[in-house]
Amino acid sequence: MCIRDRILCVLIGYICGLFQTSYLYGKVHGIDIRNYGSGNAGTTNALRTLGAKAGAITLLGDCFKCVIAVVIVHLIFGKSHPEMIRLLGMYAAAGTILGHNFPFYMKFKGGKGIAATAGLIISTLSLPMVLVCLVAFVGIVGVTRYVSLGSLAIVVIYLVEIIICGQTGRFQMEPAYLYEMYAVAACLMLLAFYKHKANIKRL
Repeated sequence: MCIRDRILCVLIGYICGLFQTSYLYGKVHGIDIRNYGSGNAGTTNALRTLGAKAGAITLLGDCFKCVIAVVIVHLIFGKSHPEMIRLLGMYAAAGTILGHNFPFYMKFKGGKGIAATAGLIISTLSLPMVLVCLVAFVGIVGVTRYVSLGSLAIVVIYLVEIIICGQTGRFQMEPAYLYEMYAVAACLMLLAFYKHKANIKRL
């Protein structure tokens, strides 16, 4: 399968990622979310600035736009390339996260991609492994009160889980595709750390 199809999957994801839930929700209520709180167009800032309802809507919107992107790619390539559909789905999810973090119509100032990453986790892992990420996030945030720390923890856990699933044969993919999948997951982890660099300094 050529690089063109991988790029297409990223573009599909990027278009889905352009749906900025908190930004649009704020506009409906007469504000630009980026001018309040942390200035971030994401779930945490929506929660702190506009309340629990806005936070929940943002979380669901940003999470499921990633799921939608993965589903679209499965519908397009599922029958023609079943041997690497998980990898293509990850490219779509990566595109969604990029679209969320760097939306062109907002001068590339979006969110940090964690809610969208939750959609990636839901789309690529089994329920028990999704629950591991959820429990880890809730536990870390509950103990430390740092959402950023919980967010960074789950992207690391996700990479570890992807590697475990791949190396134990759960994905049933050729080694070359597996290693490419690990590389994409690692890049997404590094992107999350980059977007949280200010939080890391405060920590």
